[in-house]
Amino acid sequence: MISWRRFPPSRTGAGPFRSWLVEAGSLTARCQAACGRFRVRLVACGRGAALRDEVLAAEGRSGRSWVREVVLECDGVPVIFAHTVLPERPRGRLTRWLVRLGSRSLGSLLFAYPGFTRGRLEFLRIDRRHPLHGRAAPYAPGEGPFWARRSLHRLGGQQVLVTEVFLPAVAALEGAGCPAA
Repeated sequence: MISWRRFPPSRTGAGPFRSWLVEAGSLTARCQAACGRFRVRLVACGRGAALRDEVLAAEGRSGRSWVREVVLECDGVPVIFAHTVLPERPRGRLTRWLVRLGSRSLGSLLFAYPGFTRGRLEFLRIDRRHPLHGRAAPYAPGEGPFWARRSLHRLGGQQVLVTEVFLPAVAALEGAGCPAA
């Protein structure tokens, strides 16, 4: 069983990734401030199954879900792999927004639209045993492991679980004028 941690890793344990892991604001905005050319590359979006540990995080809501995966790029370099799961039921405006989002940032919606509430952050060092490792690895040199965080966002009766996997290149953005958390 995979155990996500409620507390962030120590500064020494996470090194240059810690400030990204505990960032309270939008990672999209932080990346945009740190690089000249920012892009969200849509990797996948469609119906699928939530991972086992995602079903538990989403309060046991299982069954079919909308799954969206993107890579955030700074100056053409992948820095964050994001994996989003939204249960198909109940349906609502969040479903319509997610399906139509395309290559736009979900983070810009979550932090701009009133009514969203964000749950606590959870943290995990993802290695080959976690299914997201294999999905994020093609966008990073080497084999990982990678630091990741996730949180549940709610809007009305809907909830979306967002997992962000920090690729090694994000560490180079730390000194590029972005705020440290």
